[in-house]
Amino acid sequence: MVYRKKSVSVIGLGYIGLPTAALLASKGYMVKGMDINEHAVETINKGEIHILEPDLDAYVRSAVANGKLKAYSEVQAGDIYIICVPTPFHIDSELPKPNVDYVSEAAESISPHVKGGDIVILESTSPVGTTEMVRDVLQKNGVDTSAIFVAYCPERVLPGKIMSELVDNARVIGGINSQSTEIVAAFYRTFVNGEILETEAKTAEMCKLTENSFRDVNIAFANELSVLCDSNGVDVWELIKLANHHPRVNILQPGTGVGGHCIAVDPWFIVSQDLENSRIIKTAREINDSKPDWVVDKIKATADSMSTKKVVCLGLAFKPDIDDLRESPAVRVVESLVEQGYDVSCVEPNINEHKKYNLIDIKKAIAQFDVIALLVKHKEFTSNMILPELESKGTLDFCGTFSK
Repeated sequence: MVYRKKSVSVIGLGYIGLPTAALLASKGYMVKGMDINEHAVETINKGEIHILEPDLDAYVRSAVANGKLKAYSEVQAGDIYIICVPTPFHIDSELPKPNVDYVSEAAESISPHVKGGDIVILESTSPVGTTEMVRDVLQKNGVDTSAIFVAYCPERVLPGKIMSELVDNARVIGGINSQSTEIVAAFYRTFVNGEILETEAKTAEMCKLTENSFRDVNIAFANELSVLCDSNGVDVWELIKLANHHPRVNILQPGTGVGGHCIAVDPWFIVSQDLENSRIIKTAREINDSKPDWVVDKIKATADSMSTKKVVCLGLAFKPDIDDLRESPAVRVVESLVEQGYDVSCVEPNINEHKKYNLIDIKKAIAQFDVIALLVKHKEFTSNMILPELESKGTLDFCGTFSK
């Protein structure tokens, strides 16, 4: 099947929506992006980016310059609608539960524009059944859903490699019916080189949640192992390196915790729908969520032994070499220390300034602080010039930076 529709409306221009919009524009689609963040809209329309991602700036600059990409603060009509909005937690819930309000609102916002033959795609990570909810919202708002194609296609990209992985990774397409799956799969084949895997909506939704829950469970094992090793005076990174020489063992690396809007969030979507039968997934989430507390206790013990309240934390992002602070365990460490009366400064080379955190450069951190906690393995902290200085200062290393 050759897909000929060329007008795409992308709802949400964040870490997934903007790269997707820019990529589609580079493939010849006329893309109209929408975001409620006025700063993001203004920045994009200047041909600039409001998030840090390698190569994205060139894509956006080119797409805006040739008129293929324009950002708006309201939804614009198209032939294809791609929903890339956040799916956070309900914060008043004792057990974290997914909040799909933004998805529902996005579906309502496109309803006046959707016409027969159009495609509606949900890419936001969502609990099982959300794609059907999108269809129901459209139908409730007067759309003849029997005449359109609705499907779920979860993103599978790694921050720092988004532009290449959007093209090269395999994609799972799950429609609300077989024709929706077929039509949407044909659309993705126009810009994805990776394999297009066809299924139905609920399986596609569960697939995304399963992938990140698998990773969360395995990271939890590594994080729990790091705590056990610390209490036994064992170097966890040396231990893992040795254990991984077993042909059927592949232990991941421990760290400050687990962050980002995928691995730290998605498992709760499964747990919230079936608490009784998701015991391993729930336990893993609790282990990873508790790791920052253990890190805080280690930092406090060191600071108290030096009779100081001044601490510098290296890294705020949820993973190395990005600027994304969503669900970051490093941020949780900093905020916990501040709440407990410690004077905390931060080094985050991927952010120029922040209204909440006192940012300093790495040289000043090394020169002025006795208690240094390395929370994120940014490349700026592992250079041959900086690493020996950090090690000589007795830096608390929570991400294996000094491991030989």
